[in-house]
Amino acid sequence: MFDNKTVELLEYYVYALINPVDNTPFYIGKGVGNRVFNHKHCAIQYEDSSLKLDTIRDIISKNLEVGHIIIRHGLKESEAFEVEASLMDFGNYIGLNLSNIVEGHHVGFKGLMTTDEIIRLHNAQPLDKLEHSAIIININKKYNRGNSSDAIYQATKQAWIVGEHRRNTVEYALAEYSGIVIEVFHIEEWYPVHIPNAKRQNRWGFNGAVASDDVRELYINKSIAHTKKKGAANPIKYSL
Repeated sequence: MFDNKTVELLEYYVYALINPVDNTPFYIGKGVGNRVFNHKHCAIQYEDSSLKLDTIRDIISKNLEVGHIIIRHGLKESEAFEVEASLMDFGNYIGLNLSNIVEGHHVGFKGLMTTDEIIRLHNAQPLDKLEHSAIIININKKYNRGNSSDAIYQATKQAWIVGEHRRNTVEYALAEYSGIVIEVFHIEEWYPVHIPNAKRQNRWGFNGAVASDDVRELYINKSIAHTKKKGAANPIKYSL
C-alpha cells in the first residue's frame, strides 16, 4: 500500500495489473490513492465473478502475487482518462485480451484507427436514404477498430433478433461502427443461432458476401450519426 506522502504526490495515475505467470498485463486502470491495490481485496472478499477477479484468484491460488505497474502519474483526471483509453485500445489491438469490462474514454471517436479510418471519420457524408431493403447493424461491441474486412464480416453476421418478415425481405446488411457505415454485405441466407443461457433464443445469423461495387458506393463511409438517438440500445435499424 502507498503511504500518505506518496498518495498525495501521485495525484491521478494510470496503472496495469500484471500476471506473474507470463509477465503480461491483464487489466488497465486509472485512479487515485490506493486504487491499484483494491482489486486483490475485492477478489478475496467478494464472490462476484469477472475475468479480472477470476484472473486475480487464479494467481493467488498459485501462491503468486499480482504485479502492479504505474504507467503515468501526476495526472489530471481528464489526462488519466485519455492515457487509460489509449493503452486499452492498443492492448486489445495487439491481442492482450484485457479483462476491462468498460471501453476506454472516447473510444468511439478518438480511439485507435487506421489512417484510412481517420480520413473516413472526418470526411464522411451523411446517409439520408436507403436505396435498398437493408438492415443496419451496429458492431461497436464486437469489432476492434483497425482489424481486417473479414473481422467486420464476422462481427456483423450474427447473432441478432430478426423477425421472419425482415429475414424474408432485407437484401443487404450495413455494418455500422461509431456512426459510420464501414462495410456492406449482400445477404444470401439466414440461419438460427443458439446462445447458451440466453433469455431469448430467437437469434439469427446470415451468410453473405461483400456487396457489389455499385451498391457499396451508395453506403460505404457514409455517416448515420445524425439518425441515432442518444441512449438507444438496440443494435439493429431498418430505416434512417
